[in-house]
Amino acid sequence: VQLQASGGGLVQAGGSLRLSCTASVRIFSLKNGAWYRQHPGRQRELVASDPSDGTTDYADSVKGRFTISRDNANNTMYLEMNSLRPEDTGIYYCNADIKHFSSDSYYLNYWGRGTLVTVSS
Repeated sequence: VQLQASGGGLVQAGGSLRLSCTASVRIFSLKNGAWYRQHPGRQRELVASDPSDGTTDYADSVKGRFTISRDNANNTMYLEMNSLRPEDTGIYYCNADIKHFSSDSYYLNYWGRGTLVTVSS
């Protein structure tokens, strides 16, 4: 199983992008989704999380601009990014816990490969 992030690209400041993250094969369930980003030369940072308990959490720098969501029917997670700023530029990674089959008693944690977001000023 791989998580595949998509939707990145080049956008002007103030613009919007919607990132998607889905598994490469059919899975039973996805939970505890999160999006991270990494700026060149810096450590990966948590941008948004959806701990599957009805709550969501965001980094202070993106609150009010980014929204994390999940489509349970399609086991896909999203990051809606609005009012983008040049400092939002980076590689965005998704992370989630996956249960492969309904008979499994455990979830395994996976990272997506990342999708590049570039915001021009």
